[in-house]
Amino acid sequence: MNIHHITPKTIFAALAVMAVPAAAFAAPTLTGSSAPRTTSTTAVAIASCPGGWGSLPEANSRMTQAPVTAVRTGRHGCFDRIVVDIRGRAPGYDVRYVKNVFTDGAGHLVPLRGGAKLQVVVRAPAYSSTGAATYSPKNAKELTNVAGYSTFRQVAYAGTFEGQTTIGLGVRARLPFRVFTLAGPGSNTRLVIDVAHHW
Repeated sequence: MNIHHITPKTIFAALAVMAVPAAAFAAPTLTGSSAPRTTSTTAVAIASCPGGWGSLPEANSRMTQAPVTAVRTGRHGCFDRIVVDIRGRAPGYDVRYVKNVFTDGAGHLVPLRGGAKLQVVVRAPAYSSTGAATYSPKNAKELTNVAGYSTFRQVAYAGTFEGQTTIGLGVRARLPFRVFTLAGPGSNTRLVIDVAHHW
């Protein structure tokens, strides 16, 4: 073709023939079983965690003279757990989120790390029928070491007074929890509070 004979009309015609629709370069859209599936391991783990928990207070008014003997914590895949050991009958409880936790009797502020504070009232004393202490932590501010826990930030002792014992639990945020009691070992019982890692 002689370049001197190319007219604007010829140029437009050539461009029209050579034009390729943009859709030709688009990636194919896959649907149904042929679509790639990407699944987050975290999402699967969260989906398999127990549900139905909430952040509203949970309480049982039953009192017992069976004393508190220990406080323990543990980490699980979906939640952090605190266990209060009781020498005898299962106690009642009052577990709720509060602005601040105060010591039993004296009413002193119990400082707690974390974005939220959970007050755990165990309706059982931490002393025997003769008044002897059955639970006397070495460090009232750090009942257990919760470094590295997903939800717990601090476990502190708020004292025992008039037949009940209070524990302050500092947590990462106002997350859902559940409360229940377990029988054993032997004639002993346990009060269990689980606080979830996520909503």
